[in-house]
Amino acid sequence: MSLREKLQLPVSRRLFVATSAAVAAGPMLVRPEGGYAAIPSKLGARLPEGVFSLGVASGDPLPDGVVLWTRLAPAPTTGGGMPNEPVPVEWEIAEDERFRRRRHRGVTTAHARLGHSVHVDVRGLRADTVYYYRFRAGTQVSPVGRTRTAPGAHSRPRNLRFAFASCQDYQAGFYTAYQHLAAEDLAFVAFLGDYIYEGPRNVNAARQHEGTGEPLTLEQYRNRHAQYKTDPDLQAAHAAFPWIVTFDDHEIDNNWADEIPQDPAQQTPEAFRARRIAAFQAYYEHMPLRRSSLPSGLDMQVYRRLRFGSLASVHVLDTRQYRSDQPATPAAAQDPALTMTGPEQEKWLVDGLEGSGSRWNLLANQVMWAQNDRRAGPEQTFDFDN
Repeated sequence: MSLREKLQLPVSRRLFVATSAAVAAGPMLVRPEGGYAAIPSKLGARLPEGVFSLGVASGDPLPDGVVLWTRLAPAPTTGGGMPNEPVPVEWEIAEDERFRRRRHRGVTTAHARLGHSVHVDVRGLRADTVYYYRFRAGTQVSPVGRTRTAPGAHSRPRNLRFAFASCQDYQAGFYTAYQHLAAEDLAFVAFLGDYIYEGPRNVNAARQHEGTGEPLTLEQYRNRHAQYKTDPDLQAAHAAFPWIVTFDDHEIDNNWADEIPQDPAQQTPEAFRARRIAAFQAYYEHMPLRRSSLPSGLDMQVYRRLRFGSLASVHVLDTRQYRSDQPATPAAAQDPALTMTGPEQEKWLVDGLEGSGSRWNLLANQVMWAQNDRRAGPEQTFDFDN
């Protein structure tokens, strides 16, 4: 029996779809007897081959839930390759790799307006439990992913094992570190920003960025994200654990701050705002984020908090959307009005640190918390973006 045959999703009227599984990413249509109602589609089994080329992922684990992600993209670096139609996507999550102990399953819709991405917010799961999940579109079945829920809110775990990563410039080298990472036993991976780099091709690099220049439009950002997602080691790391993600600058433009690009003389305010909107949408489409992070115009809610029993709270920060423009001198950097987080997020963070009740407060943060004078001797030299 082939791997694809082993992974086929059997359609059975005997399977019970628990109504407690809340799916925020799209409709779950359930017949009274527990089977699936048909979602009308002109495509059905006639989808292009290879729709799961970007793999699967999960994210933001809660004691009773987790986000499951995939994106249908048979031509990932040339616009995605999907017809401009909604596509029903089945999903299921189980307590074993063979899906004999199914916990929940349902149907959601991959819409063209969101790049045929899928974000399923599954609830009704058991705390601190490993689950396996997969998707089906037409007759095609995704790879199997593994995820894990957080410990219960009032539990007292003795340890928490996690990893963090950042700054994965595709052109700077291969993702061999993810081979080791995927073999670890972790509760989650925290990704601290620079998931993609927006730079043009570097002809001297080990591998090349797609396209001919920096991404500016939604399709160009989709292509860049998709190229990164095609890396097999990165896919394996996503499929092994839930990820908790946040962005830094290179997901949009190097050293950007709020509505100010790196090079204001070369990007008008209107052009940069349009670029930011496109980049945020592409970022959401490729990350295992809840619908609360779906961008609205220029804004995207990324700072958030996750708790792992009484042992740790993870405060996920956003040091780009609300920051002041970078100063140019050490004297200018002393201005107390300057901010990395903006006042609202700063208050949210301080209140969260004081009231978390956790033994450890973990900051999923993009920049340094220590002063970093880069020149020996009395003269001071700083990277003000940090």
